Amino acid sequence: MQSHRLSRRAFLSTAGLAAVALSRAARAADDRPNIILIMADDMGYSDIGCYGGEIKTPNIDRLANGGLRFTQFYNAARCCPTRASLLTGLYPHQAGMGGMVGNRPPGPYQGYINGKCVTIAEVLRGHGYATLMSGKWHVGEARPNWPVDRGFDKYFGLISGGANYYDITKGKNASVKRGFAIDGEPYMPPKETFYMTDGISDNAAKFIETHGSGEKPFFLYVAYTAPHWPLHAREKDIAKYRGKYMGGWDALRKQRHARMVAMGVLDKDWTLSARDAEIRPWAEIENKKEMDEKMAVYAAQIDCMDQGIGRILARVKAAGKEDNTLVMFFADNGGCHEGGPEGFDFRKNGVPVGGVDSYMSYGRSWANASNTPFRMFKHWVHEGGMATPLVAHWPKVISQGGGITRQVGHVIDLMATCCDVAGAAYPKTFQGRAVTPLEGKSLLPIFEGKERPGHDALYWEHSGNKAVRRGRWKLVSKDGGRWELYDLEDDRTETKDRARDKPELAAGLEAMYDAWAARCGVRTS
Repeated sequence: MQSHRLSRRAFLSTAGLAAVALSRAARAADDRPNIILIMADDMGYSDIGCYGGEIKTPNIDRLANGGLRFTQFYNAARCCPTRASLLTGLYPHQAGMGGMVGNRPPGPYQGYINGKCVTIAEVLRGHGYATLMSGKWHVGEARPNWPVDRGFDKYFGLISGGANYYDITKGKNASVKRGFAIDGEPYMPPKETFYMTDGISDNAAKFIETHGSGEKPFFLYVAYTAPHWPLHAREKDIAKYRGKYMGGWDALRKQRHARMVAMGVLDKDWTLSARDAEIRPWAEIENKKEMDEKMAVYAAQIDCMDQGIGRILARVKAAGKEDNTLVMFFADNGGCHEGGPEGFDFRKNGVPVGGVDSYMSYGRSWANASNTPFRMFKHWVHEGGMATPLVAHWPKVISQGGGITRQVGHVIDLMATCCDVAGAAYPKTFQGRAVTPLEGKSLLPIFEGKERPGHDALYWEHSGNKAVRRGRWKLVSKDGGRWELYDLEDDRTETKDRARDKPELAAGLEAMYDAWAARCGVRTS
């Protein structure tokens, strides 16, 4: 098993990265890899099999067994900010998505990606790639901010956020409508046969069938809504898990933690964080069967997503492109606490969880298990909110099959990586307008088995929750709370606050955070 430690050296400047990219541009067109980015929605760090989960994910696990797992990769803690950073290589605020989607005055929290950034699709299309997307967009709900307006040749999916998996007209209430589109036109999926996860998977597979055998390499972005609430899954998938969670969340956390240590994802010296303070012990829960059913449906949603990923990968193999296709799988944030300790039942109509007329979440208690071994959830910037699996598979380049890297990365790195492997220069201008310089750093050296000179520091802010990580040290606070300091090399689960022990270190990191916030237009109050 190959392992790497974080390097503190500064990586190439933006100009240096562009020079490297330009030097790669001379490579033959048929040597450029296809690129597939696959993102789950509201999935915890330990949910999939190759990160210690009991949920059946053989296709993702197969990618891990033939590729590389990152143990210290980060997202931006919530769906819209992560999607903006993924697409642009910038911090969310620089792209206009410091908060959630909307149509607010221009600025860091405007609610749609701005004209000062460029997307991966815009860059790669200009470099001869077919650019394809299937799934959830959620970084601009009005034209001209749809995928086809931002560089994608073909699109199928949900322009808005999470929705009913069977019938998108049945939202939480009559006033909540969710928009679907094919390319640049609105589309209404058929209510009788539609299931969101299968729709996203099957259209992604069709894109590869259509474009995978051509001369152009392709870039495919697959953005699932699974396992985001509402809890909707096929009965055949739910049946695999029904009854398997009657042991409860306390036992599940311990089981997952033990597997993660055994497989090398976690250091054995990192303490499993305590059960969240708002969660009751499983022994005190009266409606155990109902809670088992909720977790079974959640597991089924991930299982179905994995099945779809299998169909996508089968198309890549059928096209003869498996060896030179880079696939990366990750999540947009940690497990979702929304709905309280035992989740919500929005409709309260007595309908069992899982079907079209139910509308439920699995709640904070199961999310605490999804985020094993970490604290907190989606929305916060403690590790449970923003640590994500990252599985990378690229047979032509990644030779350490089944390897694990402890080098630190961030979703802002995906733009730089795509540019690097494609031999495309990140532009200084695009369509006559200046482009914000790239923040991300290419992951290619890590794929090649090298020590990557990493980020000097990484930063987060969402809804007043804020953090900075530099090397082994992380300074973090909840909205309105005091700063906490953790040594992530010794205490990745954030159980020993060192802020009072090391006030000078904490003050230095706070000053770095303040400088970053000022540079990126981050709210400070």
